[in-house]
Amino acid sequence: MARFVPGRKYTRPEIQQMVVPSAAGKGGKWDTGVLKHDGVFFIFATVGTDASTGHVYDNRWEGKRLRWYHQTRSHIGWTSVKQLLEPGRRIHVFWRAAKRAPFTYAGEATPAETRDTTPVEILWSFNNSKPPEPSYTIKDAHHDLFLPPTHFNRLLTSLTTRKNLILQGPPGTGKTFIARRLAWCLIGHEDNNPIEMVQFHQSYAYEDFVQGYRPTDDGGFTLKSGVFHRFCERARANPDTPHVFIIDEINRGNLSRIFGELLMLIEADKRSEDYAVALTYADPADDRFHVPGNVHILGMMNTADRSLALVDYALRRRFAFESLQPAFGTDFGREAFEKHLTGKGADPSLARRISDRIGKLNETISGDRELGPGFRIGHSYFVPRDDDDEEPSDAWYTHIVETQIAPLLREYWFDSPEDVGNEVARLTADA
Repeated sequence: MARFVPGRKYTRPEIQQMVVPSAAGKGGKWDTGVLKHDGVFFIFATVGTDASTGHVYDNRWEGKRLRWYHQTRSHIGWTSVKQLLEPGRRIHVFWRAAKRAPFTYAGEATPAETRDTTPVEILWSFNNSKPPEPSYTIKDAHHDLFLPPTHFNRLLTSLTTRKNLILQGPPGTGKTFIARRLAWCLIGHEDNNPIEMVQFHQSYAYEDFVQGYRPTDDGGFTLKSGVFHRFCERARANPDTPHVFIIDEINRGNLSRIFGELLMLIEADKRSEDYAVALTYADPADDRFHVPGNVHILGMMNTADRSLALVDYALRRRFAFESLQPAFGTDFGREAFEKHLTGKGADPSLARRISDRIGKLNETISGDRELGPGFRIGHSYFVPRDDDDEEPSDAWYTHIVETQIAPLLREYWFDSPEDVGNEVARLTADA
């Protein structure tokens, strides 16, 4: 048997090939989470909340030790459990944070503690293991989030099942913030390597996104892959890791021109070689191209952008759409926002005043026939950055209103400067 390296990731086929080469590709007794070969045991554990399904597992890390549950209705009297607890028994432990993710080898283990519960509970200790890579769970994502956990879970389900999701909402509703957390939940770790982010604009083209000719130093041209093509190849080389491609301002580009034939290839049920096509600039001898199944596309739209209506209907049909709202408009969001702001050092009365006054302003904006709910003011304007040492105060609030909110209102009501002045005065009264 080949030697496993603590901390390194292994796929199922790789583990089978290293443990039992002759049985590679023939499955094995994986359902119980335990594999036995030549008197050696291999334990496979999914830890915490599965980032891909939302299922909560009891297995968990406690420092450098793993608390693990054998299987339903098992107890210390079971033959396999008794063998696991025999002195001198060699036991290798692998773990993962998502059902389809590769396993990380934790090392050889010895039982540090057992409980004869149903199922049996064992605390494994490792002599040669490195600290586990921190997993990123749905519970982690819920922290300091101003939308209900059920809403976030629905967003994650949409991205997981549909493969393509667009977050739409007024400015300042945390679309980018939430997009990162969704991506980390899918990946299972706070890892930015399987994530790519671009911003669409009116000059963005197929040649930038998929493939096109680019000038060379000697005055000629060469065919180069675009950012999404390169991203797909990275994902194809790591099929067990979800990859998330984030597109900011997705509605600002000419989407048919940017995506081209990929409008078909990004569909969730067409992520296989069966639907591979020849790309526009590809050489006839080149392999046909398809989007891997582990690629997820996450777009973001600002509903206050008046180009929103130009979104290609063919694209709308291929994406799930989810709306984000300012926190001030819901009881959950308001409470979460005020708790977060006071946690940053703000006086509770200031947090309530922001919620009240911006909430009232949003009601006015929503009732304006020329604007509507898509133009409301989001909470992110009033969320201090983590690297900002200034505590939220009246002066801090007034500065934000005068330098960020007031200019936005002048754009909204460009023909009613008096109304803008009245709203700004109301927002800053007694501040």
